[in-house]
Amino acid sequence: MITVKHLSKAFGGHVVLSNVNEHIKPGEKVVIIGPSGSGKSTFLRCLNLLEQPTGGTIIFDGQDITDPHVDINQVRQHMGMVFQHFNLFANLSIRQNITLAPVKLKLMSREEADAEAMRLLKRVNLADKADAYPGQLSGGQKQRIAIVRALAMKPKVMLFDEPTSALDPEMVGEVLEVMKELAEDGMTMIVVTHEMGFAREVATRVLFMDGGNILEQGTPEELFSHPREERTRDFLSKVL
Repeated sequence: MITVKHLSKAFGGHVVLSNVNEHIKPGEKVVIIGPSGSGKSTFLRCLNLLEQPTGGTIIFDGQDITDPHVDINQVRQHMGMVFQHFNLFANLSIRQNITLAPVKLKLMSREEADAEAMRLLKRVNLADKADAYPGQLSGGQKQRIAIVRALAMKPKVMLFDEPTSALDPEMVGEVLEVMKELAEDGMTMIVVTHEMGFAREVATRVLFMDGGNILEQGTPEELFSHPREERTRDFLSKVL
């Protein structure tokens, strides 16, 4: 579904990603771990060109999205993105937050979008919040709404950029639970996270990044129980 070839990214003279190559198949749950500043979030944000790569190629669903002639907004309709800080519109109700994009892009009628919003809100146990505003919700509820908003576009892949790191500890579980259900439903997912338990339980593959490179990768069992690289062992000894 996504093929990354020789991806690099520099901010000024500072190299953040260096010659990254990766292939993500449909249905995979790829979890990216590593220390702060290792390039995890930049890598994720390059996948839908929220960060413009300095070099390299990204093929999504057979299309080179780094080609300047590609309509990236069209491509992003198929890539759901969930951020650390929810990015909900404070002046819109929860229902309006969810239906805005599908209606504006003429992917659904208002009635269809409303029905889909309610179906998804029921799925995350927040149907009673449809007419509330983001300011009336807890952090965990806002993040579940952010996931629903992305799902309303019926994406082919979901990108999660540290979705629980801005939450109070007791709210983390409710968000991870929704993500686990998504994984069980077969959604292709790429997740940058510090939640090692989630990585162990849900990932089909774990990538360990450091210094702008994917240093090693494997199944959760391989990576957590038998890491090959000294740097991976050092990192895991501090976080597990």
